[in-house]
Parts: sequence; structure tokens; C-alpha cells
Amino acid sequence: MGTAQEAGVEISEHLLLDSEAERKIRVVDADDHEEEIIPEWKEQITIRGLVVSALLGALFCIITHKLNLTVGIIPSLNVAAGLLGFFFVKSWTGFLSKFGFHVKPFTRQENTVIQTCVVACYGLAFSGGFGSYLLSMDEKTYKLIGEDYPGNRAEDVKNPGLLWMMGFIFVVSFLGLFSLVPLRKVMVLDYKLTYPSGTATAMLINSFHTNTGAELARKQVSCLGKYLSISFIWSCFKWFFSGIGDSCGFDNFPSLGLTLFNNTFYFDFSPTYVGCGLICPHIVNCSVLLGAIISWGFLWPFISQRADSDRSKLLVEQRKRDAVFLKDGIPFWFAASGYVALAAVSTATMPMIFPPLKWYLVLCSYIIAPALAFCNSYGTGLTDWSLASTYGKIGLFIIASLVGSSGGVLAGLAACGVMMSIVSTAADLMQDFKTGYLTLSSAKSMFVSQLIGTAMGCVIAPLTFWMYWSAFDIGTPDSPYKAPYAVIFREMAILGVEGFSELPKHCLAICSGFFVAALAINLLRDMTPKKVSQFIPIPMAMAVPFYIGAYFAIDMFVGTVILFVWERINRKGAEDYAGAVASGLICGDGIWTIPSAILSIFRINPPICMYFKPTSSS
Repeated sequence: MGTAQEAGVEISEHLLLDSEAERKIRVVDADDHEEEIIPEWKEQITIRGLVVSALLGALFCIITHKLNLTVGIIPSLNVAAGLLGFFFVKSWTGFLSKFGFHVKPFTRQENTVIQTCVVACYGLAFSGGFGSYLLSMDEKTYKLIGEDYPGNRAEDVKNPGLLWMMGFIFVVSFLGLFSLVPLRKVMVLDYKLTYPSGTATAMLINSFHTNTGAELARKQVSCLGKYLSISFIWSCFKWFFSGIGDSCGFDNFPSLGLTLFNNTFYFDFSPTYVGCGLICPHIVNCSVLLGAIISWGFLWPFISQRADSDRSKLLVEQRKRDAVFLKDGIPFWFAASGYVALAAVSTATMPMIFPPLKWYLVLCSYIIAPALAFCNSYGTGLTDWSLASTYGKIGLFIIASLVGSSGGVLAGLAACGVMMSIVSTAADLMQDFKTGYLTLSSAKSMFVSQLIGTAMGCVIAPLTFWMYWSAFDIGTPDSPYKAPYAVIFREMAILGVEGFSELPKHCLAICSGFFVAALAINLLRDMTPKKVSQFIPIPMAMAVPFYIGAYFAIDMFVGTVILFVWERINRKGAEDYAGAVASGLICGDGIWTIPSAILSIFRINPPICMYFKPTSSS
């Protein structure tokens, strides 16, 4: 697998680390010097932190369900989790201090643990399939597709139930946490994957807790705050023009013309992706753009016409982060035995919940799942896009085709859930490991908080979904909660039952060709000298636009052009402030998701729909 050995910008200055060795951070005050000891991993997990995590986890689950059942698109809420975690605990400690209570200092490590726990909790509201594969099993979706639709059988119906959904989430959600733990050093230290959201979250958390006596740190905090405000205000401004639906506003601005817009080539004015472009290495951004050009510039148009459908200082600081990151290691035997034990329990339990899904099919899923989890985590580290649903569809098609017409739909949808849960939680864990690495948080506390957050999510996510299911008419065309992906997932399962013969013409040949090409390019990257390999594109990054579209590649390329020019004009300034600018852009856009989601929940729609179409010829 090709690796991203160089970061586009070293985000390792004062906001990401202060300066002392291994277990201590030196906080420089205006008058004196004192040393702040990094808490042990157990001290980073606190009762108040878990309480705040549960509250925020419930709030974010409600927001996620709302978005999942309406538009079907879930933005990253990592930044918002870090921000609200800081706000609640600081409010808590401030309130108690006013009444004379002694309170334990609120550290960046505790802040990071809260963020990790919240992300693990609300992540299950997405990977749990409450708006996709689980809802595809219900009677409403069955009837909506049509009782006479070929392959759509009444036997492949399982209506939502609170107890069996909790049981299902419990038996499938923990395995992803154990699948890639032994590779955390490879992903974060060896490959130096960026994980843009994780990096931006770390920088935001550090900006809350850093000592601003250091001149550079003070300037970085100011820079982050400025661009966070700009990004937030811009996202708010865009909302007023976004109308109802998904075809209005700046997110659909045909900046390169309508013809290219129809092939997803346009700049969508997203601060998040411009910020990702500033953080990610140039080769990643260029690879993404190349993938967009190949897929949406040539391949899809072709198919649509013919187919069926300062350096030494940085090294010292990096060594300190490495030492803290590796200090509280998680033994390989623990991760491996945990995965095997959980897989055994799940293999025995899943056929009880979904009888058509035989135990040996579940076992096969768990054998191949770690490889797919690695691929998804690697791609997320490069581009910030998790393709968990795509890997879930791989399991859906394979299992549905193996089981066949007698229960294949239900078995395929359940297998989709197994695969989605593993690859999604594994990517989330690696993202949080990156945040923990940059905030000097123990890897062990990150792992434990992920376990706790996942356990919370196994209860909170089904309960909050049940609130929607009981109060609203879910999944019907006239309902505000149409659950658009439910029908799509069930139809894909039906297609899988029909076998490979139902795939478009030449689909397998094209797939095999790109598979061989990706292997060859990765082999070439690994075997050639660094001065050559640094210019060879990364296939994983090239692949993302094939699925997502070309628009975000344009945004990221704008970011990398800005950074490239900045480095040529003022390299020291770029090294010092590019990370703060990028994180501010990502954080501001991320924070806007909270008021935007609240407005959506209360059915307050944007007042204007800015829409573009060709001039009438008449």
C-alpha cells in the first residue's frame, strides 16, 4: 500500500505541543516556569467527563437520526464534540468554584477523552443503519418497493424492535475497535496519515488549553479564532440561499459552467474541504484531483453513453509526542484475543436475530473485515472521507448473492450492518488516535473512552431512534422523515440476490482492471526512490472521487494551491500558521452544523433557493 510519508504542513508547533520531555509539558508563564505533569491514562477518564459525554452523545444521536432520516447525509461532528465538551465542563467547574468547591483542573487530555467518547456514541446512530440497512428490512419499505417487485419477498421483512436492535448493535459494534489497534503506530507514526478532522479537533482543543504566554502560540490561537469565525459566518450566510432539498445554494454553484457542473466539477465554497487541502500533503490533493478527472471527466461520461446504467525543533517535539503515544500501549494479544472472542459471540448470536444469515457467513465476514477496515481507515486518514457504507455494500452484495432468493435480502442487509459497523468504528478510532497523539493524550485512554462511548451508543442510539419511530411516520413518501436510503439499500439487496449476471455489462472487467492498476501503482510507489515516488499518485486517494464526485477534489486542490503559493512566498509563515488557518476553516464549518441541525429539527427552512439552469432557447 502506498503511504503518505510527508505532511503537507507540519502541525506540530505550540498549539499541538508545548515543550518538555516525555511525560511532562513545560508551560511558560510570563513571570516563572512550572511543569505540568501529563495525567496518567486513568486520570484522563473522569466521572464528569463521562456524564458530559452521555449528554452530548444523546444530543448528537438525535441530530444524526434527524439528518439520516431526512437528507441521508451526516457531517463530521468531531469538532463540535470537542467544543461543546470544553464548554460544558468549563461551565460546570466554573459554577462549582463560585460556591467554594474544589474542582479538579480540566486538561486537554480529559477534553480529548470526552470528544472521543461522544464520537463513538453518535457514530453508532449512523453505522447502526437506522436510516439505511435496518430500516430497509421493515414492512413499509417492502410495500413501498412493491409486493409484486421481482425478488422482493414478504419473508424478508423484519420490523424495528428496540430489544433486538440493541442486541444487534452490541454484538457487532465493538469488533471494529479491536480490529486495527495493533496498527495504530503504523497509521499515525509510520504512514503519518493526516486525518484532517482529527487534526483540526486537536488544534482546537489545544487552543483552549495552551498557555498563550508563548508569542507564537498566542498568534496561532488568534489566527485559528479569526478563520474559525470567518468560516462560521460564511457557512451561516450560505444557509440562507440553500432552500429546500439538495439542489440550491452555493453548494450547487456551477462555478466552472453547467456542463462541468453536471459531471460534478464545480467549486462548492466549502471551508472544510479547502481546510483539508491546506492540511493534506500536496500528493494526496493532486491524487484526488487526478481521480476526479479520470472518473467524472472521462470514465462516467463514457459509460453513461454506452453502459446499461524550523526542522530540528519539530523533530524534538515529534519524538515527545511519539513517546507519549507509545507509552501506554495496548498489547497485540489483547487486541487479537478481544477480536476473536467478540467475533465468536457475534457469530453465534447473529443467526438468532437474522435466521437466513448462517454462522459460517458471519465468520467469513469477520475474517475479511479487518482488511477492509484498514483500507477505510487509510482512506479516511488521507482524505477525511469514510466510505463505510461502500464497504458495507460489498458485504451486502456478496452475502445476498451467496444466500440467494431464500432469505438473501435479509441476510445481505444484516451482513451490510456487520461490515459497516466494523469499518466505521475502526476509522473513528484511528481518527481519535490522531487527535490523542496531537493533544498528548494516552492511547489507552482513547481506546477505553471509545469502548465506553460505544457501550453508551449501543443503548442511546436505539433509544433515540425509537423516539422518532414512535412519534413520526418514518419511511413513507409523504412524511418529512422519508428515510431515502432505506429503499435504495433494499433494492441493492434484491439486486445482489439476482447475482453477478444482473450487474451492468463489463462491470466486473472494469473492476478487475482498476484493481490490477491500483496494485501496480502502489508497487511502483514502494519500489522507486523517494525522489520519484513522491510524484506518483496514491490510488486510495484517487478512488474517493469515483464514489463522492469531483466537487470536493476541486475544493481540496484550491487549498493545496493556496498552501503551495504561500510556501513559495513565505515558507516560515506557512509552517507556523497554515495549520491554524486550515483548522479554523474546518472548525467553523463544523460548528455551524449544530445550529443548522437545530433549525432543521424545528423545520425552519432557508428563505431563498439560489438555483442555476441553462438560458431558455425560446
